[in-house]
Amino acid sequence: MDRIDAPSVMEILWGRVGFRQVCAQPQEMRGGSRAAGIGQPAEQLGKGPMRFALFSLIKNSPEAVSGAERTAHRRFRQVIDEAVFAEQLGFDAYGVGERHSEPYLSTAPPVVLAAVAEHTRRMRLLSTVTVISLLDPVRVAEDYATLDQLSGGRLELMIGKGNDARDYPMFGLDADRRWEYQEEKFVLLRRLLHESDVTWSGKFRPPLHGVTVLPRPFRPSTPIWHGSSSSPESTELAARFGDPLFTANLFHPKKRYADLVDHYRERWVAYGRDPADALVGSGADGLFVAPTSQAAVDGYRPYFDARARSALHQRHGSPYRTVEEIIDGGSALVGSPQQVIDKIADYHASFRHEVLALSVDALNATDSRAVLELFAAEVMPVVRRELPSTVWDDKLGSPCT
Repeated sequence: MDRIDAPSVMEILWGRVGFRQVCAQPQEMRGGSRAAGIGQPAEQLGKGPMRFALFSLIKNSPEAVSGAERTAHRRFRQVIDEAVFAEQLGFDAYGVGERHSEPYLSTAPPVVLAAVAEHTRRMRLLSTVTVISLLDPVRVAEDYATLDQLSGGRLELMIGKGNDARDYPMFGLDADRRWEYQEEKFVLLRRLLHESDVTWSGKFRPPLHGVTVLPRPFRPSTPIWHGSSSSPESTELAARFGDPLFTANLFHPKKRYADLVDHYRERWVAYGRDPADALVGSGADGLFVAPTSQAAVDGYRPYFDARARSALHQRHGSPYRTVEEIIDGGSALVGSPQQVIDKIADYHASFRHEVLALSVDALNATDSRAVLELFAAEVMPVVRRELPSTVWDDKLGSPCT
């Protein structure tokens, strides 16, 4: 990504305010729009505002528009610059996912997040997701506790089984047992992060006797989110342990993910928990906001077309074949600021999520900067004003501090 002190595309071409002004403006000046169907403002509900995260899987395929290729070094530097830029725009968190196959470079998220931590000061640091099914929980606990210490307690760990069965043979594991791996390894990881002197035995690693992982996390109770994309196993595990859920909300129509969120809330109550304490975050399948609807569709089209031709798109069985189809039927946030606001509100009515995670991995540096600036200037303030959240209500995650 271009260095953050360069003149923005928005400022040059669209005449919009830059990110420094967005954070400095009083609330009443930040956009006059209102999301369709939204009721009382968040502050009137006694809650904080919706939280926004930006995340990357560090995809490193040729750029869709120019066909240009990037070195691994340049791609990593772009991720760091993007995270710094996101913090200055007012995003609440930055996440790095985990992949072990082409075209991704995100094989070591805690290393990348440690670099992000050194260049930022307040954003939460998310692992989106840590593929616990593949990994040794002792090593995971050590790596992420170290990151939590380096960042001053900004870690928000998110675990899951991953969505690429190709990775399991690389680690000497059977993909058909990934749900078993996930449950056993998560339970051990949770104990290692939250307890000292852990004694444990299971099926998939040697037993532990009186083990205390060092360093200890910066915070005594490290948050663990459960990433969910396709199956109730993850929603069940999250509800059982009283943990927050993050729905991927990527490749398929809303109902599929809404059913999983509903299952999580139902099981949460079945375990005797207060339904008001259930916490949900959500992703979205693409972001391209522009001053007009047509500009957004035209701008996003080459990126979606490149994706639709990819093996990844085919492997996930997405029903969307055109950019119009994914805008109409999927979760992609593509349109004018008001259209994007309305779509966020529509999904919120189904999920009641309190964190929204977005990615601009597919976009080139020029487009990603322009899209993020407009989103921060025209969309985030309205959604924050209208939609509530109870998460990250301390200074670490508060915007524009």
